[in-house]
Amino acid sequence: MKRFYRDVATARVADAWHVTLDGKPVRSPARVSLALPAAAFADAVAAEWDAQTETLKPATMPLTGFAYAAIDRVIPDVPAFAAGLAAFAETELLCYRADRPPALVARQAAEWDPLLTWARRRYDIDFVVTTSIVHAAQPSATLARLATAFTAFDAFRLAVLHPVVTICGSAVIGLAIAERHLDAAGAWTAGQLDELWQAEQWGTDPLAAAAATERQAALNTAVRLLDLLQAC
Repeated sequence: MKRFYRDVATARVADAWHVTLDGKPVRSPARVSLALPAAAFADAVAAEWDAQTETLKPATMPLTGFAYAAIDRVIPDVPAFAAGLAAFAETELLCYRADRPPALVARQAAEWDPLLTWARRRYDIDFVVTTSIVHAAQPSATLARLATAFTAFDAFRLAVLHPVVTICGSAVIGLAIAERHLDAAGAWTAGQLDELWQAEQWGTDPLAAAAATERQAALNTAVRLLDLLQAC
C-alpha cells in the first residue's frame, strides 16, 4: 500500500492515546480504533507511521503490529489468551535438562537454576526437573499460581509476552521479563541456550542464523514495548 497520509500525530481521548493520520484515527485490521494505554507507546507507534516513505512496509512497524494484536486478538478473550501463555509451564523449558556432556549440564544449571529459584520464591511454588525426554508433570499448585500470574496482566502486556514465551518456550522466562527480573539479553541467552550450544559445537548455517536474528529482534522489540508500557 502506498502512503496515503501526510501528517501523523497523537491525541488523548479519555484515558487512552490515539495515533491519527491527517486527523483520522488509525484503526486495526478489524476496524477497531487503536486506543493505546500509554503516551510513550502512542508516540512510538506514531513514529513508525511517520517513518514510512512512499510505500508502507509493515515489517518496519513492529510496535503497530503489537497494538493490532492486543486489540484484535487479545482483548476479545483476555482469559483465554492468558491461559495459552500459562500453558507453557506444563512443558517448562527450564525443567528439561541434558545429562551430558558435562559442559552443557553445567551451563544449563548456571543459566536456569537461578531463574527457577527466583520463580520458587516469587510465586511460592516448586518444579519437577528432569533429564528425561518423557513429559514430567508439574505440580498442580505450580500451574495454578503461574496461570494466576498471567491473568493479572492486561491485554497489551499479554500481547507483548506472547513472543517472549513462545520464542523461549518458557512461562518462567516470560514472567521474569514482565517482572523486570530479566532483560532481553538474559532472556535470549536462557531461552536459546541449547541452540546456542549446538551452534558453538557445530556451526550455524545461514538460514538458521537469519531465523535466529529475526527471533531475537522480535524478542528485543517486545521488551522495548514493555518499557513503553511502564508509564501506565
